[in-house]
Amino acid sequence: MIVQKTFLNKLKDFGLNTYESKLWTALLSRGISTAGELSDISNVPRSRTYDVLESLEKKGFIIMKVGKPIKYIAVPPEEVIHRVKQKIQEDAEFKNELIKQLEASEILDELTLLHSQGIEHVEPGDLSGSFKGRTNVYNQMESSIKKAKKSVYIMTTASGILRKAEFLYPALKKAKARGVEIKIAAPLTKDMTKRLSELAQVADIRSSKLDSRFIVIDDSEVYFMLLDDKKVHSSYDTGVWVNTKVFGKALSYFFEKEWKDLPNLS
Repeated sequence: MIVQKTFLNKLKDFGLNTYESKLWTALLSRGISTAGELSDISNVPRSRTYDVLESLEKKGFIIMKVGKPIKYIAVPPEEVIHRVKQKIQEDAEFKNELIKQLEASEILDELTLLHSQGIEHVEPGDLSGSFKGRTNVYNQMESSIKKAKKSVYIMTTASGILRKAEFLYPALKKAKARGVEIKIAAPLTKDMTKRLSELAQVADIRSSKLDSRFIVIDDSEVYFMLLDDKKVHSSYDTGVWVNTKVFGKALSYFFEKEWKDLPNLS
């Protein structure tokens, strides 16, 4: 029996490996068969056939019919899909419950303490990194904003502020609720007022002529973008992250000095 490789690859979504996929599809084509027959049809080595069929039985894909010789019966695909779906839901609920228990346990406190003590021994040069792809950069920014305690200063482009209004708004909203000061400067146009109305509820927004892209969090964490967002695809956009109070304070000073003369969003 010839089965297309692309079809066999799709069966991996059911949690099957290559041999399991070949034997299961072979059995589906016969309905009931012996291990030897299935080995010949599927081109799976006989030395592996029995243990693979045993695995399929445990997963609920086939039924073993006791007798001489032992035969195997295929479970209807509709029933298999139902079983796979049920197994995924059970696994997800189990893992979700484990996460809830971990969040409420002393283990998390111990891990957090271990990290805070360990970070003190990290070399300054190690507290930096680069991220390729705008989504990756925003995910990292979001993570830092969630931990912000005092301030978040954002200098961005006209298109950049619209993206941040979409991707970073939930994290900025929570930061605002914690009392974090949020300031955003970007080249603004009249038609942006309505589109930024929600963001303006959690951040002080002002219009800037600078076409820069950087974020300073708590005068210590700094993100800055290396490329022009008008000339680069989002998947190639690159950002750099550094955690340094010396540079962070200097950039915050520059931002505040520029901020004083900027007009408010209107």
